[in-house]
Amino acid sequence: MIVPKNQTMLAILGMNDEHLRAVQSAFPDVAITARGNEIAIVGSEAPSVAKLFEELIVLVENGELLEKYNLARTIDMIKANEVPSDIVNLELLRSARGKAVKPKTLGQRRYVEAIANNVITFGIGPAGTGKSYLAVALAVQALQQKSVSRIILTRPAVEAGERLGFLPGDLMAKVDPYLRPLYDALYDILEPEVTQRLLERGTIEVAPLAFMRGRTLNSSFIILDEAQNTTPEQMKMFLTRIGFGSKVVVTGDTTQIDVPNGRSGLVGLEETLSGVDDLAFVHLGSRDVVRHPIVSAIVKAYDGAADERSRERNL
Repeated sequence: MIVPKNQTMLAILGMNDEHLRAVQSAFPDVAITARGNEIAIVGSEAPSVAKLFEELIVLVENGELLEKYNLARTIDMIKANEVPSDIVNLELLRSARGKAVKPKTLGQRRYVEAIANNVITFGIGPAGTGKSYLAVALAVQALQQKSVSRIILTRPAVEAGERLGFLPGDLMAKVDPYLRPLYDALYDILEPEVTQRLLERGTIEVAPLAFMRGRTLNSSFIILDEAQNTTPEQMKMFLTRIGFGSKVVVTGDTTQIDVPNGRSGLVGLEETLSGVDDLAFVHLGSRDVVRHPIVSAIVKAYDGAADERSRERNL
């Protein structure tokens, strides 16, 4: 196959051919030779490797920075018969620093599309899968497009080994650390000054879940983060706050439940709400982790240990 541009060829091969060696390692039964702008591929998996290089050309020419982490992710997608360029070409918006915010895995794309097509979307998966970040990005997009008039970010203030009462300040000051991940996402997508101005105007509201009781939330993009730490009663209370013209995203990780007695409002909810229109559940997994590769490896290790314990209980 012929690579059209010298710069593209250099990006695909990597510094000192490190990307080429990574591809060769991923497909050991294939012989790959690069000369000039031509890549020759021989072996039983040659069609898959050719498809990989075709996708890498598209990604590089669309401005994607090819690093070993997203190269490994692209290889995994090809092996799973997915089309990487179809997944990452969906740009949601540009962050304050000009970075394109977009889904990076098939699971993330399904998640984004579910949010677009439903009133309520549940994103369930481990840390690092972009559940909260993508939800905040879509909320900002909806606000910019005037689809909603405000963004409401909330999460339960559950003590995970720490005591709220010993923290200084009033209630908001006490729960502020629990809301910090949502602030971080906002500050990354918007300029801090813009975020602060929108917070002061009430266009963006960040509040603990307890503050939702008794309200009807119209024309709002509402994100409930860390929903595994709601009780069933809190979850019902929250879901019945939804008003006209609103969109809701509920995120959570059922492996990190800190709610007392383990009575999580997220566990078993999919079965309870099955058949409800305009509502979707999207499950993300270790393949959707976009942090350092060690995070994905840790998630897989925990999942494997949990599966082993489940098998032992069933013996």
